[in-house]
Amino acid sequence: MATKRRRGLPSVVLAGRPNVGKSTLFNRITRSRKAIVTRTPGTTRDLVAQDAEWRGISFRLVDSGGMFGASDDPLELKVLERGQLGIDSADLIVFVVDGLEGLVPPDREVADLVRKVGVPVILAVNKIDHRRARNRALEFYQLGFDAVMEVSAEHGTGSGDLLDAVIELLQDKYPSRSVTNSSPVEPTSEFRETAVAIVGRPNVGKSSLVNRLLREERVMVSDRPGTTRDAVDELLFWRDRRFRLIDTAGIRRPGRVAKSGKIESVSVVVSKRAIQRADVVVHLVDAQEGLTDQDAAIIGAADKAGCGVIVAVNKWDLMKGIGEDGVRTFDELAKRQVKFVDYAPFLHISALTGERLPRLLEAIDRVSVSRQRRIPTGELNRFFGVITAAHPPVSPDRREVRILYSAQTAVAPPTFVCFTNVATRFHFSYVRFLTNRLREAFGYEGSPIRLHVRRRQK
Repeated sequence: MATKRRRGLPSVVLAGRPNVGKSTLFNRITRSRKAIVTRTPGTTRDLVAQDAEWRGISFRLVDSGGMFGASDDPLELKVLERGQLGIDSADLIVFVVDGLEGLVPPDREVADLVRKVGVPVILAVNKIDHRRARNRALEFYQLGFDAVMEVSAEHGTGSGDLLDAVIELLQDKYPSRSVTNSSPVEPTSEFRETAVAIVGRPNVGKSSLVNRLLREERVMVSDRPGTTRDAVDELLFWRDRRFRLIDTAGIRRPGRVAKSGKIESVSVVVSKRAIQRADVVVHLVDAQEGLTDQDAAIIGAADKAGCGVIVAVNKWDLMKGIGEDGVRTFDELAKRQVKFVDYAPFLHISALTGERLPRLLEAIDRVSVSRQRRIPTGELNRFFGVITAAHPPVSPDRREVRILYSAQTAVAPPTFVCFTNVATRFHFSYVRFLTNRLREAFGYEGSPIRLHVRRRQK
């Protein structure tokens, strides 16, 4: 049996065979759409976790893949291994069964597995909103669990009673680890998180990179493209910094995604949501395949979302024989593909060997800090005064334009407003010129810069 971690919030794991409604229940309790829900058995593969709260008590809810059920997933054995890891690290298990189908042999196998862990177990009979399920609920008492709850994950019936039972058991068994939210404490800088989304096309090594950074196999890795489906969050502590690494599903071209079916379509949506909530995006590129138009499209989405951007060429250990001229040619071609993010650090790494991963963490830290930088208003106006005196802006109708004053209105991403004497807009080339000068003067490594123009109100 794996050693349980006793640090942080207590872990509540949803377990059961495939397609009994674990992911639907996970989304219901966390009030999110983080777990992918489809009718296909075996949709969830990895352990998907998120903090949840009920009646002022916080805990960590974990959704696991279905075990011992009928599934066409070629990675079924790996899913079972991941599920067992999740169960072994649980402080409380919610064993979910399908009331519509009644008690079936795989339920007994899961019951034997969770019983061996030695933690409290709540048996949740799902889909109880159907009359047939209500009639068959009594069958599950044969499994011998004391706490049996009837719920409907889809409609929310009984979910409050289930959470009441979860909280009561957590407080009884782990009183020192239950966290009340009645007296919130402002987090110190030491505990502020940086959300880092690891993105890219399929099979470029995203999950391998997450595991290497964490120094243990926390997310599923396979040579099969499309192994990762959910966006999986894992915490990394490094030099008094806390990074939330988000492993995402590979993003293919829209046409290919549309042909592949619902699971990949939803996975791509989840990956794009991960970009939206990230502070820094690390885009992985396969060194042997080079940077493609699809890579540029994904990086463009991160730039548009206002994230910090780092481009990391993975599998660089396979490129040792190309020489200095080959490296230079590779970099020039790749950077030309994404010249719109010429501000982004460009690194060669290997998730397999760990090569240059310390530099990657340093770059993530620098980019995270730079996108939060704020320039004093006086210093900013002096900067624009010098720049525009040498290179004055011009309006589209060739009228003289003067920047009367400027202000930084936001960080993450850094956002600036220039107030002018006439209503106008700057040509995109002049906006690029100003943002480049801002970057040279004040840093902002890896961060997009937003620049707006407004006429000063009289």
